[in-house]
Amino acid sequence: MTTGTDYHDPDPILLTLFANRFMSVAEAMGRSLQQTSISTNIKERLDFSCALFAPDGDLVANAPFIPIHLGSMSFAVKYQMKLYGKDLKEGDVLMTNSPHAGGSHLPDITIITPVFDCISKDIIFFTASRGHHADIGGILPGSMPPTSVNIFEEGAEIVSFKIVDGGIFDRDGLLEYMIEQPSKYPGSSGCRNIRDVESDLKAQIAANHKGIQLIHAIVDDYGLRTVQEYMYHIRYNAEISVRNLLRDVAQRSGTNELKAIDYLDDGSPIQLKVNINPSEGSAVMDFEGTGCEMRGNLNAPISVVHSAVIYCMRSMLDLDIPLNAGCLVPLDIRIPPKSLLSPSRTAAVCGGNVLTSQRIVDVVLKAFHAAAASQGCTNNLTFGAGGKGKDGKAVAGWGYYETIAGGSGAGPSWHGTSGVHTHITNTRIGDVEILERRYPVMLHQFGLRADSGGKGNWHGGDGVVRELEFLEGMQVSILSERRTRQPYGMEGGGPGALGRNTWIKKPRAEDGDLPENSNEPKSTRNINIGGKATVWMGKGDRLLIETPGGGAWGVLESDSSSELEWDQKKPQWEPRGSFAERAKAQAAF
Repeated sequence: MTTGTDYHDPDPILLTLFANRFMSVAEAMGRSLQQTSISTNIKERLDFSCALFAPDGDLVANAPFIPIHLGSMSFAVKYQMKLYGKDLKEGDVLMTNSPHAGGSHLPDITIITPVFDCISKDIIFFTASRGHHADIGGILPGSMPPTSVNIFEEGAEIVSFKIVDGGIFDRDGLLEYMIEQPSKYPGSSGCRNIRDVESDLKAQIAANHKGIQLIHAIVDDYGLRTVQEYMYHIRYNAEISVRNLLRDVAQRSGTNELKAIDYLDDGSPIQLKVNINPSEGSAVMDFEGTGCEMRGNLNAPISVVHSAVIYCMRSMLDLDIPLNAGCLVPLDIRIPPKSLLSPSRTAAVCGGNVLTSQRIVDVVLKAFHAAAASQGCTNNLTFGAGGKGKDGKAVAGWGYYETIAGGSGAGPSWHGTSGVHTHITNTRIGDVEILERRYPVMLHQFGLRADSGGKGNWHGGDGVVRELEFLEGMQVSILSERRTRQPYGMEGGGPGALGRNTWIKKPRAEDGDLPENSNEPKSTRNINIGGKATVWMGKGDRLLIETPGGGAWGVLESDSSSELEWDQKKPQWEPRGSFAERAKAQAAF
């Protein structure tokens, strides 16, 4: 090995200790970011990730944050390393969000900080944090436009920006990137709430610094050589675990070739062929046959594809190890050029990160015969106001973004879970008290969608129902999938229910809903707006979102023990959210 490390003889106790020490660094970074951020998206919904990277840019360890962030952040770190080389110095902090530079989609802004050795002044690690910012400009509030056809419509794109240079925060440069540049594109606005974005970026910088302090503490305890040796041991341990998994899959399935295909709602295929080499414990994962680049925004950058694959590999391991770059070493991932998984430089991608990634995960798990399809969607809801005034200048505004849970798929020995974020998303929904206090909306209902999970020997999880009323007129957008193609079951299990988005429109005379000279009220109109839509909703209008359920596993048998177990395990309501968590913490003392 190039590191000179004996990969086959680490101390097992130290291996576990360092794995947990590295993970604790990422966890502490996450706590710091949550405590110091101010936006609903990061502080309440926890739509962020923190991780630790080797000097070569490979992922070393992370806390259990957002899987789609963690697998792709390594691409961002390596891109910046290639760009700057040895020109980085202490006090430098880099900012990027471009899919071309290892990003996922534009609202996910990555902050990268090099960690220097106190003696040699060489880079020994990188700390990085990625957060989803609720608005970074573009054609619609929330920066997740369902109808975008190029990346310029989705907001500010930053390939590389030294947001802190030698310890000096470059606010003027930030305003140029976040406000001035996006507003130059016709129909687009700059960031509608730069105050929140700037504050949260500073929180990310502070979280990275917290990580640096903790890494230096570990180096002080054990010495740099030992720390870096076990960094590579941990990565090698993950590599060996995946190699053993591949051998086991080939043996159990009786074949070295696995295949799967699934489709996006518009019919675009995502196809995968896996060829396993049992003697090496390696595999070629070839996405040949996947559809071409799309005019819409479901194109997924290469970094997102790798994120989905590394998540699947780690999920199928029955071992408690950190998700890290070692999981990808045995895999040769081949992505056809000019496909929707390898789009051109200016392709729209905001939906690929949150929707196409879910379908990639379903396809990989289907090929490995691991689980039925989950909801396959994140049900992205955005609304807000502000943008450009009549003079073309930016007008202060706001944007809100949330993802909504659904049902997870069942497996060969378990029922799917109801009302959860599945696979690559690990965020939570905001507390209703905070939602209604900060934004002009009212939540009418939020609960499980009964019987939306697939029926089988092992049932799929149920989706949810979420209904919002808008207390003033605003632009409302929904970006969702599984509205025309049901989440499939496996081994004879039934599919999950399709999702549905319904605009409950209040009658208005100006819309022709009321007869002239008549005070007689007319009933509301229910309008199916489809999976991807932007609607100007007036005061009193409501949006009803019904999310998909998960697919089932196995043929339904009425007298099976799993049916009885499902009846007993039907979820009961219990208080959740920050207030409930605080009450539980206080009761524990």
